[in-house]
Amino acid sequence: MAIKVGDRVPEGTLVKATADGPGQVSAAELFSNRTVALFSVPGAFTPTCSAKHLPGFVTHSAALMEKGVDEIVCLSVNDAFVMGAWARSADAIGKVTMLADGNADVTKALGLEMDASKYGMGVRGQRFSMVVKDGVVSQLFVEEPGAFGVSSAEHMLAHLG
Repeated sequence: MAIKVGDRVPEGTLVKATADGPGQVSAAELFSNRTVALFSVPGAFTPTCSAKHLPGFVTHSAALMEKGVDEIVCLSVNDAFVMGAWARSADAIGKVTMLADGNADVTKALGLEMDASKYGMGVRGQRFSMVVKDGVVSQLFVEEPGAFGVSSAEHMLAHLG
């Protein structure tokens, strides 16, 4: 069952690229006592993700922070090295925290995974975005398959108070 507004984000461990190699990030610590804008992409360096989804959050990072967001997080079922390279190529460093969910454990716990096997990509995350306040989902925008709109930075900005 997919997570919904009012639910607590599940426990889990994500990974980010650091100067010392892959570093673990606890979901409990990530979301505790703060507001996080999280968005998920089916894959780093894929067309819509690279041309629209990530760039929107990079471009609007300051505006999201002005609306009370403490951190913007991009989640993908990729590895930390790929996410680090994507952050560098997209000028996301310092604007968007890139987190890998390599085995899709957190994505599955959210109930927002998808089977992209027919594209040779295996299990991936659906395209979605959410606002998490102190570990609880306050807004959730899940795209229909193949769509891009409601999970965008622009849509999120329009819905932040």
